[in-house]
Amino acid sequence: MAEDARAAGFASPFDRGAWFDLLAAHGFAGEGRVDAQGTHAGATAWLPLRRDKPGHFAGLTNWYSFSIRPLFRGEGDHAAALADLFRRLRQQAARLSLYPVPDADQGSIAAALRTAGWWVKAAPAGDRHWLDLSDMDHDGWWDSRPGALKNTVKRKAKKGVVDIALFTAFDPDAWAAYEAIYAASWKPEEGHPALLRAFAESESARGTLRMGLARMAGEPVAAQYWTVEDGSAFIHKLAHVEDSLKASPGTLLSAALFRHVIEIDRVTRVDFGTGNDAYKRDWMNRHEPLWRIEAFNPSRIAAWGPALKAFGRSMLGKKP
Repeated sequence: MAEDARAAGFASPFDRGAWFDLLAAHGFAGEGRVDAQGTHAGATAWLPLRRDKPGHFAGLTNWYSFSIRPLFRGEGDHAAALADLFRRLRQQAARLSLYPVPDADQGSIAAALRTAGWWVKAAPAGDRHWLDLSDMDHDGWWDSRPGALKNTVKRKAKKGVVDIALFTAFDPDAWAAYEAIYAASWKPEEGHPALLRAFAESESARGTLRMGLARMAGEPVAAQYWTVEDGSAFIHKLAHVEDSLKASPGTLLSAALFRHVIEIDRVTRVDFGTGNDAYKRDWMNRHEPLWRIEAFNPSRIAAWGPALKAFGRSMLGKKP
């Protein structure tokens, strides 16, 4: 897969070959990685996949992934190149599962699959909250936030018991503090800390890492890991120690990082990733579904049972 291939719209850390290499290196490629490819009139499309089991392919993702979507190179007909990719994939696959697919991409992916002869079922299966700054500066955005959030930040900051440090390069001590905070937080055990650290180190090498650490009386109590690129900020991980909640260190840390990426990095978009946690609405002004696409190859007998289960018997004699 060409390193300069990119998805439509804004760039994301989850669209680069290095991200898929990292997933494969840490054991997330199932029974094997497949970089599906298609071409048409000067355009090339790629879609990094894994074999979940014989005949069943899925997007090469894990729980850290914000999205899975096709990557393109060349100025030709991207839709036709994607349809060619899915047409070729029918030679290997009976079934294809893709999640999380961004709202902006699901229509073109489903259309290309149908053009290539797949039966397709697309349904909302998750949520993404994000901030569209448009022409707002930091102060304009902050004025638009809920009064309770603004009052909390104002009151807790005034007390001066939380010290904030921001990092734009990987710092081993800060990362060790993050891991200790996560272990003491309300969150379940980190799914794959070695992968996350490797991801942070690689983003630091690219100059895109943004990390925040909050301390009280010298002790780390909250940490967050973000990245920035192509006018967007991505919030990957956040954690705080439970018994520090009264001082709201996580809220103060978020406020500091939002200010930094808006005023210093000049982003116009902040992406809170997957999940519909209520607190995300306090910071963000946009919400959209994430889609699950299930596609079935009608030329493979192995696809008929799963397709019938997905569509019901009403599909018989019809073209989903």
